[in-house]
Amino acid sequence: MTMIEPKILDDETISAYRRDGVVRIGGIIGRAEADRFRDAASAAVRTAADNAAESAIFNQYVNIWQQDPVLRELTLDSRLAKVATALAGVPLRLWHDQVLIKSPHNGAATEFHQDAPYWPHAGSRHALSAWIALVDVPVERGCMTFIPGSQRLRELRKQDLSDSHDLFRAAPELQWEERLTIPLRAGDCTFHNAYLAHSATPNLTDDPRVAHVAIFIDADTTYTGAPHVVTDGLGLTVGEPLEHELFPRVSEG
Repeated sequence: MTMIEPKILDDETISAYRRDGVVRIGGIIGRAEADRFRDAASAAVRTAADNAAESAIFNQYVNIWQQDPVLRELTLDSRLAKVATALAGVPLRLWHDQVLIKSPHNGAATEFHQDAPYWPHAGSRHALSAWIALVDVPVERGCMTFIPGSQRLRELRKQDLSDSHDLFRAAPELQWEERLTIPLRAGDCTFHNAYLAHSATPNLTDDPRVAHVAIFIDADTTYTGAPHVVTDGLGLTVGEPLEHELFPRVSEG
């Protein structure tokens, strides 16, 4: 299988990301690689715990890199780390990964929300997600829409992913901001800031939407002690960085 070479980002791409909070990177992995990882994801989720089992929005399988050796390759792929580090501009560690699946005709959108308010983190200079399409994701299959620039709002409460009005109750001014919808082909990726408001349409097609997400945080981020499925029971020290094997510092090469 031919491996796609690492992407070299130009200054314009980095500047656009830092302005808008999102950038699309076409073909960060090859189509054949995407097919291989899709097949691995489809197999892994048969036995993995679904962290969104009660949700109509999507199925969510967290820390899949700890359960499947093929998906571990993708989560720890230096091509992702290289781009994430260039965009963030600070040393990073892995927060967690996840496989996200929207079932065919699931009938539920992922409503506008920010990711970071859900996390037990403090002092982070930057955090971002690499959202990799393992199948083609047109609008009809559940691609994402972003509100560029909304990453400037860093003090909002958690938002309800099932309530289409909740983000706009927390930040009414965002209701009138421009929105950017980004369909992806298999192997394409978006990197988005953890504070960037985003949503995803329902899957209206006959095939599942399968995505793999690797989430990166500032390596010096400290732990607040708030409950979270990824950190509960690990014995982390409040106020200290997340120095644990589940949160390795990323390598670019």
